[in-house]
Amino acid sequence: MVLLIGSAPDAVQAKDWDLSVFVQRVAINNAWQITPDWDYLVYPEDFASERLPPTPLKPSQQLIAAPEFVPQQNNFGGFVYAGGTMAFTAGYWALGALKPDLMAFLGCDMVYDAALGESSHFYGQGTPDPLRVDVTLQSLEAKSARFMALAQSRDCAVVNLSELPESRLLFPRVARRDVTTPSMRQQLLQAQNALIDPAAVARALQAERDLGYMVPSGRYWEHTAEFDKRKLSDIDTLWLQAITTDQAVTLR
Repeated sequence: MVLLIGSAPDAVQAKDWDLSVFVQRVAINNAWQITPDWDYLVYPEDFASERLPPTPLKPSQQLIAAPEFVPQQNNFGGFVYAGGTMAFTAGYWALGALKPDLMAFLGCDMVYDAALGESSHFYGQGTPDPLRVDVTLQSLEAKSARFMALAQSRDCAVVNLSELPESRLLFPRVARRDVTTPSMRQQLLQAQNALIDPAAVARALQAERDLGYMVPSGRYWEHTAEFDKRKLSDIDTLWLQAITTDQAVTLR
């Protein structure tokens, strides 16, 4: 069972949690600052070196950069289809490298409401990376649907522990206490299966293969002129059709 911690303001609640219930704890970008009890830190090429945790790290801790996560991402179809933002990149890396039976996301809702006058990240104002103009991020909801479907194919349930009223993730919402027992994790996997249409998933994956947008280096932004925005949007639509979005699994 894996916990992924992002940088949304509500991620700080992990400070007060007993994180030992998770087999592995994955911090994304600056989220290592929230708790010392992280095992992996996943960060992109342009992450400032001064924002990395001080060394030496604990023996149990490991930094995960492009040389580690790009091959895993390619195994799941590549960045163009997965969505080029770190919540999904870290998720696919964990799915491939750690092979969990459940993956819980916290602080990864990708909702930024400047009108509220609140901090966008737990450390203050930051850049809303998932909202940048990027051909791979036309629908964050579709990218989350894709992730859940591919996790399901590997017998991994995916849930959102956030208590925020909004989220761009379509993962079922559950309370932290409800992911701690093997029987509940099996129930979540079965419930997730009911949300996914296998035939629609097959159509979406076939559309990806037919389009053939793969950048093995992971540096897809160097090739954006080669990508058809409309065709990628059509694939997003297929992924949205593959998932029941009524969030029928909500355990609080």
